[in-house]
Amino acid sequence: MKHLNKIFKRMTTILFILIGLMTFSIIVFISCSPQFGGKLSSTQKANYVSSPNFKEGKFINKDELQVSPKITFSGFIQGIGTMFSKDTSAQSTMPNGDILVEELNPADISKIKDATRLIWFGHSTFLIQLKNKNILIDPMFGQAPSPVSWAGGKRFSSKLPIEIENLPQIDAVLLSHDHYDHLDYGSILALKDKVKIFYTPLGLSIHLEKWGVEKERIIELDWWEESNQDQLIFRCTPAQHASGRKPNAMSNILWSSWIINSEKVNLFFSGDGGYADHFKEIGEKYGPFDFAMMECGQYNKMWPKLHMFPEQTAQASIDIKAKQFMPIHWGAFRLSNHEWDEPIMRVQKAAKKLNIPVIIPKIGEPIMIEPIIKYSNETWWENY
Repeated sequence: MKHLNKIFKRMTTILFILIGLMTFSIIVFISCSPQFGGKLSSTQKANYVSSPNFKEGKFINKDELQVSPKITFSGFIQGIGTMFSKDTSAQSTMPNGDILVEELNPADISKIKDATRLIWFGHSTFLIQLKNKNILIDPMFGQAPSPVSWAGGKRFSSKLPIEIENLPQIDAVLLSHDHYDHLDYGSILALKDKVKIFYTPLGLSIHLEKWGVEKERIIELDWWEESNQDQLIFRCTPAQHASGRKPNAMSNILWSSWIINSEKVNLFFSGDGGYADHFKEIGEKYGPFDFAMMECGQYNKMWPKLHMFPEQTAQASIDIKAKQFMPIHWGAFRLSNHEWDEPIMRVQKAAKKLNIPVIIPKIGEPIMIEPIIKYSNETWWENY
């Protein structure tokens, strides 16, 4: 019996040592790996105290709503199991085959002068051409929305409409928050030397500066603040969401939606977030919008206030007074357990019921906004 107790104690000691070494390795990896981004200093936190969205060292949602899901151990295990279990439904959480994208000729991009054109890269990434300017929103061109390439689901399409090196000079990059599916380390490294100005919500500059972007090329804005660039207005507006690239830095950076406004065109980009009354507030203050890019995907009943369900997406489009809207945050990655094309089927049904036009282009397909909306209107997702 004593012999067995000695073996048990020895095994327990070894187990604790292994757990300790593993924990130490993870901490060192997170601390030393640049893809996790920068750290908000006490000086920077002091600068944000005047913001109504900053309280006790953290950014908060309107009315101080806490949207982070309460995670128990059993809930954590259930979530992991759901993400990696095989799908048994008629359709899959992944498309049936590699999604084909429309490829862009670099020379064609420079031809757009007077019109307004949007090109979707899947998920929430856009190239917008407006008033002879090239604008990127949430440029995530990586193959996996995670700090390491081997973790997380791979992109549904093996190609991009255009590779980063073939993009033209970028006049502005708008970033909505610092989650990996919106702020990609590799993409920023490849882009940074061809970008004139980065526009971010408060705090996000810590990542860009760590990755080599000069402070002079970053403009941080709080909700309801705006910045002008060559007759374009970029407005930082509210969203109901969260932020964080590592466990000890949750909500250290503000999240936002964005408005892009010229004398002819008014565009809205929702960023990520749950449905709340900020959409009506934005619509009343800055609507109507000619075109709205609205989050619609990666929702889950476990985090109902973090992401909108498709029916809420359609209603939010009415709230902001959009003339037509496009569902985004789908078509590129699996970040939840719903069928990959479920968001589109549900939002189409909801939009029809509410009598609001919904635009669903192919990835890489140019969407002409002004002087008239133009795109193929194909139900391309049915091929997968």
